[in-house]
Amino acid sequence: MKNTDLHINIVSFDIPYPPSYGGVIDVFFKIKALYDKGVRIHLHAFHYGRKPSAELEKYCYEVFYYPRKALLNPFLHHIPYIVRSRKSSLLLKNLQKNNYPVIFEGIHCSYYLNWAELNDRIKIVRMHNIEHIYYLHLAKVENNLIKKFYFSLESKRLRKYLHKLNHATHVAAISPSDHTILNIKLNNSFYLPVFHPNHEVTAIEGKGNYVLYHGNLGIGENNEAALFLVEKVFNNLDIPFIIAGSKASSHLKKAVRGNKNIQLLNPDTEKIYQLITEAQINILPTFQDTGIKLKLLNALFRGRHCLVNTKMIKDTGLSDLCYIADNESDFKLKVVDLFDKTFTKEMLEQRREKLSQRFNNQLSAEILINQIF
Repeated sequence: MKNTDLHINIVSFDIPYPPSYGGVIDVFFKIKALYDKGVRIHLHAFHYGRKPSAELEKYCYEVFYYPRKALLNPFLHHIPYIVRSRKSSLLLKNLQKNNYPVIFEGIHCSYYLNWAELNDRIKIVRMHNIEHIYYLHLAKVENNLIKKFYFSLESKRLRKYLHKLNHATHVAAISPSDHTILNIKLNNSFYLPVFHPNHEVTAIEGKGNYVLYHGNLGIGENNEAALFLVEKVFNNLDIPFIIAGSKASSHLKKAVRGNKNIQLLNPDTEKIYQLITEAQINILPTFQDTGIKLKLLNALFRGRHCLVNTKMIKDTGLSDLCYIADNESDFKLKVVDLFDKTFTKEMLEQRREKLSQRFNNQLSAEILINQIF
């Protein structure tokens, strides 16, 4: 039942349309789910490359845009760069025009969290990652020395800054493992499942004829995973392997070159969804175990066999829907085994039952509404 008396401010770290990468996917489909519940959304979005979108006006009561500031020196100041660059006096002024609860999407948007002007407000911080752990891993896999130093410095600043989240009414963790970590450092965390584009399981029975890895290859973590698969797993397997994603590194391009069984593609979102559905195996290792990877949910909702490592499914409750390998020899063996294994109707029904309970946008919207109101 819709209740149009409920109003919420949402402060987004980026314009959440189109929903084409991790964090904005969660924001956009959260907005849609709240809209379906009758909540009136006052959206405040920072922008730094994306354009204002009329699509957002379909679901939001009003939309405001604020430029993210490119600071001259990202190494100065104790406040994390991702927070300080989203400081806007106009945002604070607009938030004061009403007295509705505020959802800050990411620690990125929390600059005004403890300001006196918002003291009487219900304030939720949605954490898409444990950011200081995320940035520490970015530093570890980065080869550019300047970027490596920046990621390391930002990680230290974010770790020190985390205590500021005690000024929030609640912190919404995106995974059970993140909830556990945040509850050690804070006392106001709850688990709110990720919002995603899948309304139902659309995987199809049968068999495909290639293995797929997909992700934004410009992110160090995904580049590392793709290189591991090319150099350690498919280096001597005579099985077709497709890597799909944008911003592939020169190292990855060089590694793929000369491997007749490996293709590197840069398709649009719809083509990636098609590749996920038609693949025999969606293979998704990760070397970082915070948050939840939306590509895992897309593979489970849309694809056949899903082969991951332990870090990918840690504390997700999805281990019984996946095949697990934790070293290169295990990955090789399971790829060979699964490549000839039919994806059955029984497997499909198990997916439907499990995913409809754990990752249902409408149920997640109710959890959020109940926490706020």
